[in-house]
Amino acid sequence: MKRDSRLSGVLHVLLHMAERDVPLTSEMLAKAMDTNPVVIRRIMAGLREQGYVRSEKGHGGGWSLACDLSTVTLRDVYEALGAPGLLAMGNRTEAPGCLVEQAVNAALGEAFDAAEAMLLAHLGKVTLATLSADFRQRLAAIGGRQDLELVHG
Repeated sequence: MKRDSRLSGVLHVLLHMAERDVPLTSEMLAKAMDTNPVVIRRIMAGLREQGYVRSEKGHGGGWSLACDLSTVTLRDVYEALGAPGLLAMGNRTEAPGCLVEQAVNAALGEAFDAAEAMLLAHLGKVTLATLSADFRQRLAAIGGRQDLELVHG
């Protein structure tokens, strides 16, 4: 089963954007996410609607942050992506009249709901500023500078 890595990818590019003083093009961000620029524009449009990013057209244009990193949580970004499914597993629904399937689904459903609630609560506690601070600490540990084009070239 293919995993949905949009949240991880979007957080990745948001942190790269936070480190740059100039807008980044969809092409540059697509390279960082290893995807197509059209996918970036579609994803970023949802973030723009929430006021997290802005776009500028023309020469020197691109995407830039429009928010304070300390006010936006990972859950906020997750919801701006349309709240995709968090868990890869799910209940079997081929025989809804089967009492065994009903019993299994009831037990698993409770576990899935509890796991999702715990994950969403955690995402709501972590801000983009927290991730940025972690990145800066990692960067300081290697004593250098990280260039988007070099790392994702």
